[in-house]
Amino acid sequence: MNGVDSLMQLEYLDRGLVAIATSEGVFLSWRLLGHEATGHGESGLTGRDFHVYRDSELIAKVSDSTNYLDSGGSPSCSYAVSAVESGREMDRSEEARPWENGYYDLPLQKPADGVTPAGEAYSYSANDMSIGDVDGDGKYEFFVKWEPSNAKDVSHSGYTGPVYVDCYKLDGTLLYRIDLGVNIRAGAHYTQLLVYDFDGDGKAEVMLKTAPGTRVVKRDPGGRLLSEAYITMPPEDIAAGYGHADDYRCSAEDYYEHIVQLFLGWHAHEEVLAGHWPASLEECFGIARACSYPLSRADAERLADYFFDDYAPSRSKRNNLRAIEGFILKGPEYLSVFRGETGEELETIRYNPGRHDDGLMWGDYSWNRIEPGNRVDRFLAGVAYLDGSKPYALFARGYYTRAVVVAYSWDGEQLRETWCADSGWVAMNNPFGDTLREQDGRSPIWGELAGQGAHSLSVADVDGDGCQEIIYGSATLDHDGSLLYSSKGVLPEGSAAPGRLVKLGHGDALHVANIDPDRPGLEIFMVHESGVWGPYGYTLRDAATGEVLFGGFATEDVGRGMTGQVDPDYKGMQVWPSEDVKGPASFGLMTARGELMDAKAPSTNMNIKWAANMTTQIISGTFDSPVTIEDWKRGRLLTAEGARSNNGTKGNPCLVADIWGDWREELLVRTADSLAIRIYTSTELTDRKLYTLMHDAQYRTGVAWQNVVYNQPCYTSFYLASDIDWGKVPLPEMHMPRAN
Repeated sequence: MNGVDSLMQLEYLDRGLVAIATSEGVFLSWRLLGHEATGHGESGLTGRDFHVYRDSELIAKVSDSTNYLDSGGSPSCSYAVSAVESGREMDRSEEARPWENGYYDLPLQKPADGVTPAGEAYSYSANDMSIGDVDGDGKYEFFVKWEPSNAKDVSHSGYTGPVYVDCYKLDGTLLYRIDLGVNIRAGAHYTQLLVYDFDGDGKAEVMLKTAPGTRVVKRDPGGRLLSEAYITMPPEDIAAGYGHADDYRCSAEDYYEHIVQLFLGWHAHEEVLAGHWPASLEECFGIARACSYPLSRADAERLADYFFDDYAPSRSKRNNLRAIEGFILKGPEYLSVFRGETGEELETIRYNPGRHDDGLMWGDYSWNRIEPGNRVDRFLAGVAYLDGSKPYALFARGYYTRAVVVAYSWDGEQLRETWCADSGWVAMNNPFGDTLREQDGRSPIWGELAGQGAHSLSVADVDGDGCQEIIYGSATLDHDGSLLYSSKGVLPEGSAAPGRLVKLGHGDALHVANIDPDRPGLEIFMVHESGVWGPYGYTLRDAATGEVLFGGFATEDVGRGMTGQVDPDYKGMQVWPSEDVKGPASFGLMTARGELMDAKAPSTNMNIKWAANMTTQIISGTFDSPVTIEDWKRGRLLTAEGARSNNGTKGNPCLVADIWGDWREELLVRTADSLAIRIYTSTELTDRKLYTLMHDAQYRTGVAWQNVVYNQPCYTSFYLASDIDWGKVPLPEMHMPRAN
């Protein structure tokens, strides 16, 4: 490649000017774009300066930042900003009028309530969000995922309401609604939403997992239906009798019949034929063989009754298999691309990999807690610049056992698979009570990827080759899909098997950033939930090699962890796992080198770049408590009265991202009634000049995957903290496609 094709494709953005009325006047904030930064100064980047206008009159010249406080301003004023280069004005912004309440409310159209087949009523609240410029005007549109009140964790039985994804203009205009239909279950693990300009036409597309029944709906402002269009099912599925009216949600009776059919075909199961699993179900259950195979219907039912009523409860009192309902264990699964501006379906392909079964080969029946539809339906997604210049879509399935990551390119007409990294099945000697406990999948290439994933992923150029890698929990895939490394450790004293070399394994929280500025490259801070079967409860690793720099052993699951510079008296970012951890290691607030600073630590739900001095703040507030922004040294900086977080104890905002204004992030939360998305921006004056974080590829792809499963913060590719070295901030080599 040469010329523009070798440059990083990032979004064309306008000036992003916002004005907020405060007790001290009107605070103004705007973007420095990536290509406008030309060098490094003592307190920021150099590049274009700015002229500030109030009611068309020049009131200020700003060179050291991209914000300004107009002490003489009022809510009735109108503001604009022009860039200045070599004394010449250019790119004058659109006018902005001040927000009078300290925030902006984006109006929403809340879906109607519903009732499940079991008679359970449910309602909706706004949940995860994403953003993208769908029409090429340099302004973001807002995508909102609507979650029903009966949304389930993937391991929990029960029906859920359908999931909807809306696309809004900033003024609240609803462009369209994607109704995912009854065959996509509601919950954090099922719907990962990618909004990005994948084909470089200057307008964002939307990609997500779909199924029969998924449709795009448009209504007029009064609610009258204008159009609805179902996704295009493959001809072979239509020929096989599948249709958009299908409902694959299983009732308790359906699930019982599902097990009977499994048992009827046991003699022909691929793992039985290969000699990997016992030839009889009786041997699986540890009882005397009493049936001949193939089983008769009567024998299959007798064994099913034994499995439901005797064997499963003997494994765990929580195994109430006769009450299982609401899972989607069969039916086609698709991946669809929609035009971001109109919602028009552009292409639908089969989701790779398919579920294969209800989780039997994924290990869902092999542990004491029998959980059909659990490990099989763990989905992740992301965006990565695999070739260093254009974005690719990533869709994944599985991480407790088998793990599969697939990369796609989109050229405006067709999805093309770039590579597929598949660990292969993790071997079991008994799918109903495995004692083999293999760690790797059967693939000789990607087998070590199995069991290493997290409840999210991250994307970053970890090896400095200009292309982004996929940090899949405790393992990392190189940009070409090869396995870069899979991190391991030795089980310590107090563990289940001291001295054994094992994988670091799964964890709920994952952060990839330049945490220690004195070390070259990036670091990974992750918590792990293996307890006595894992070498660490938390680790800080070298992102390029996977080497553990430091960590602590824990005897129980370490549920969460966070990183950021909350104390500027210490160089580097700090790291901390959640406080309620049991184990011999020191747990608390630690430096980037692992030195304990304080036995107490901040919250671990979400962080935000909010302060003028580039330290990190923490977002708190769960359930019905107001969302707050806390500073470890200064205390509370914001109480978002009337706003709520999502996902119970996880306390996630709808989105945290640099959507406009200067380099600081905005807080996007739902109002308590979910009739609006409330958007807050910092009004603390800063003298630090930095381009918008959205023009750093690691950060921008992070915003794209922030909605994936357990929302995690996104980080820049460079060290961003109070003691930033401006000379090490990269000046983006980028091009910004403009829509025709």
